Order: sequence, then structure tokens, then C-alpha cells
Amino acid sequence: MKLNRELLKGTTETVVLAALARQPSHGYQLVQQLKAQSEGIFALGEGTLYPLLYKLEAKGLIRGRWESGTGGRRKRVYSLTRKGHRCLADRSAQWDQMVRGVALILGGKSYA
Repeated sequence: MKLNRELLKGTTETVVLAALARQPSHGYQLVQQLKAQSEGIFALGEGTLYPLLYKLEAKGLIRGRWESGTGGRRKRVYSLTRKGHRCLADRSAQWDQMVRGVALILGGKSYA
């Protein structure tokens, strides 16, 4: 079943923050990581990911730095800031509350 884009849109920032909390990553690596960990649910394209990364960086939630890659090619590696860690903790708590509420309304289903 394909998920509604609006549902995904509301959680994309949070999953990107969570992925970067695990390890700093460059864009392509982040796309692959999210796709693998979500079993394909979060298969983000460049047109979605890079504007989101720029937005998170502008908010001060992540920081990007240029690193040398293989063959001398540079890549921008993103990591969470302190503000980003606090934001992720807040969003995780909100997510837990929301999932619990929806599960109760759907008849007590457990998603843990």
C-alpha cells in the first residue's frame, strides 16, 4: 500500500533528524539510509531531500560542512546541532503521544 504524501510530509523532517542523530551523513548516503531503514517507505528524491536539508540548516537544527571525497570530489556532510538534538527529543515525545492516541482510537492496536 502506498502511503499518503501528506502523512509522509509531516514526518520527513523528524526522520531526517533521527537519521542524522545516529551518524553524520551526506545527501546520497542519507537517502540510502532512510530508504533501507524504512523498508522503502521513505524513498526521498533529491528534489525533496536537499531543500529540506537547507531548511533544517537555516533553522539551526543541522550543520553542513564540506569534506573531501574519493577522487577529490567534495561532499557536504550534515550533522545535528544541540538545537537539533533538543528538537528531535521534543518531536519524538510528540510522536509517541500521537501514535498512542491514534492506536487507541483504532481499537487499541499496539505498534510497539
